[in-house]
Amino acid sequence: MVSPTLALFVRSKGPDEFWRKRRIFKLAAHFRGRKRNCYSIAVRYVHRALVYATKGRKLKKMDMAELWSRRVQAGCEQYGITLDTFKDTLTRNNILLNKKSLSDLAIWEPKSFETLVKLSRERAVVDSLPGLTERSVMNQVYGLANLKLDK
Repeated sequence: MVSPTLALFVRSKGPDEFWRKRRIFKLAAHFRGRKRNCYSIAVRYVHRALVYATKGRKLKKMDMAELWSRRVQAGCEQYGITLDTFKDTLTRNNILLNKKSLSDLAIWEPKSFETLVKLSRERAVVDSLPGLTERSVMNQVYGLANLKLDK
């Protein structure tokens, strides 16, 4: 019978090493070449991918917030009011909508967004706030119902 010595016992890393390597290989399964098969290389590339994934999540949030702001700003410019005045008058009217919901209204529900703009324009006139301009004919959105085709 072979009795394991202390040196052999220390060398054996046991099941922990198997599961640690398995976790890395699982994360590297979609890589190509030695990045997928060789543990020492896979560790580096998996770590790098996880760092980029973390940065990407933050960048995605920033990109979406910027997109929502741009959409709301475009909707406000269409109806002749600045974004700051629009937000200020909405809070004065006790209408508490976030950027995402305002953006969705501006894109998918233009009539609802127009009523919000009308409410905020009326409040801005009453409170004599700056940032109101005349609504330009060039900035209007035309749908099929608005077009008059000559026959």
